Formats: sequence, structure tokens, C-alpha cells
Amino acid sequence: MTYTLWIIVTGCLVGLTCGITGAILVLRKMAMIADAISHTVLLGIVGAFFVTQSLNGLPMVIGAAIVGLLTAFFVETLNRSGVQSDAAIGVVFTSLFALGVVLIAFIGDQVHLDVQHALMGEIAFVPWDTLQINGVSYGPVAVWMLGGVLVINVLFIVIFYKEIKISTFDPQFAVLIGVPVVFIHYLLMTMVSLSTVASFDSVGAILVVAMLIVPGATAYLLTDKFFVLLCLSGAIGILAALMGYGGAIYFNVSIAGSMASATGVLFLIAFLFSPKHGIVFKRVRTT
Repeated sequence: MTYTLWIIVTGCLVGLTCGITGAILVLRKMAMIADAISHTVLLGIVGAFFVTQSLNGLPMVIGAAIVGLLTAFFVETLNRSGVQSDAAIGVVFTSLFALGVVLIAFIGDQVHLDVQHALMGEIAFVPWDTLQINGVSYGPVAVWMLGGVLVINVLFIVIFYKEIKISTFDPQFAVLIGVPVVFIHYLLMTMVSLSTVASFDSVGAILVVAMLIVPGATAYLLTDKFFVLLCLSGAIGILAALMGYGGAIYFNVSIAGSMASATGVLFLIAFLFSPKHGIVFKRVRTT
């Protein structure tokens, strides 16, 4: 595959992986927890580097997943202790992310990891970091990570589809019929953590939030069916990646930033012209 095609494939995988996962967050009104986790996983990545002296492979994923779960646990603990949900997210998010930023200073020049890279990422560099086995290149590491996480997330959704759906729409009823609501909650947080760290190199901590939230919010305006929403959110993520890459090439701007901006354009279109919730159609029906 060509250099350009690898970038497009990576962007589409980011949109699909984050879109499917983020749609559930939007339905559960937990969109801002994605913002927190997408930043705090930096601490897990830096911690994994201190242990293994490497930013590649399974240790990075494990480190990020652990910190992602800790983020969700701390937010839930503070919320149950009387701290407002948004304030709890703000406290945990800023504290753990700041700690990760501080620890980056101790890495120095050993690896290419700085605050700008952590926040913005650079998808244009992805095709150069390839998986090498016995001297044979099997494509970018990011593609393998994103593909693996996508398979894991889809398996989780398929296996626990009923539990996720019931606990999302009626958590009280889910508790009454014995659905493990707490387990489903942390399972979702694990999915978000894995999606975030897999997308980290491609779009960075800030832009991954757009891919996690905006496609799901856009799909929410277009359908009321859970399964359709999941599929549509993933499709919107892919479309945003394709539109963003085309825009980045045409205007000579950041590829990852252009892809995230494309999600905003698609949301605006849905917000205005959605058959059921669109502002334009609502005004037409009332006239």
C-alpha cells in the first residue's frame, strides 16, 4: 500500500473505532469522561515507558488502560462523595494529565514524546513506524493497534449487547433484573481507554475527543435505534476521516486537525437538516 493510503486507512480506523465506542458514551450522557480519559492516558503511557523503556506494544496499551480505569474510578468515587460530576471530572482530568506532563520532562530526548505530540499527534508519521517481523514489514504499527482494538470493542459490544443496551436506557431496571451495571460501566471505560491509546499517535489527546464524541452526537440526531446509531456513528467517523484528509491536502493544513474539523461540519449539517431534530425541518413544519 502507498504512503497516502496508509494515512487514509489509519484515519478511517480512528473514526470507526472511536465512533462506535463514543456513540455509547453520548447515549449514557458521559461524553466528557472521554475528554478526561483521552488526556489522562498520557500518564499511563509515560508510566509504561518508565517500566519498559519503550513506547511500543502491549505495555503502552496496558498502562493507558489502567490509568483510564483509575480515571473513571476516581471520578465515580468523588461523585458519590458529594462532588458534582463535572467538577469531579475536572479535578481528576487536570491532576492526572498534569502529572503526565510533568513526568514527560524526565524522559528528555530518549523518545519522541512531548506535550505538543501528546496533544496534537501526527498522523503523517504513522506510515513510517512499521511492524517488522524477521526483516519483513507488515504495515504501520498504528493500523495493527487500531484494528486490534476495533475487533476487541466490537466483540465486547456483541457479547454484552443486551446488557449495554438495557443499562444505557434504563439503569434502574437493569439493576432490578440483575444486569452487572458496574461491570458494564468499567467495561465501557476500558473500551474508551483502548480506543484512546490506539488513536493517540494518530490524532493526539485533544483531537481524539472529537472522534469519540462528535460522530456519536451526529448519529444521535439522525436515528432513534441503538444498533443503527452504532453503525451510523462509525460510518460518520469514516466519512469525517475521508473528508478531513481531502481538506488537509487541498488547504495544506494539519491532517488530524482537518479530520476532527470535518466531524464538526457533519454535525452542523445534521443539526440543521436532520429530518426529525434539524432546525430547518422544525421551522418548515411549524410554518
